[in-house]
Amino acid sequence: MSQRDTRAPSQAHSGSRKPARSTSRIVDAQPTPAQARGQLAEELAARHLVRQGLRVIERNVRCRGGEVDLICVDRDLLVFVEVRLRTSSRFGGAAESITAAKRQRILLAAQWWLCGAGRRYRAAPCRFDAVLLDGLDEQCINWLPGAFDAG
Repeated sequence: MSQRDTRAPSQAHSGSRKPARSTSRIVDAQPTPAQARGQLAEELAARHLVRQGLRVIERNVRCRGGEVDLICVDRDLLVFVEVRLRTSSRFGGAAESITAAKRQRILLAAQWWLCGAGRRYRAAPCRFDAVLLDGLDEQCINWLPGAFDAG
């Protein structure tokens, strides 16, 4: 029969574990150039959608394994929006960058949000849009309502 460890829980593993690392991010850190371009693209997309009559209710919703850039309301529809920026066509345009895996991450974040902060919208029909930017210019915005579905 093995001996039971009778030390206090705070002492039971002293020395056998590494101290916990902080996983918090530095809040005042400047965004990288790529992050700054992404934030600008999302702002341009949000402004464009507002001009089209949508109301932005959430931005940058993230959960484990998923993310959605914008959540909007378009009359009686709840709209989950993916914003894609391409400043070069070397690797394909913005539309080609929305892969099946990316769509899955958007769906996961949408489901997560609807079960939490967005539960009052659960009965609303949903649509999945894309706003594609081929450059950081308002003339380069292409809004695709119903770009993909949940099926």
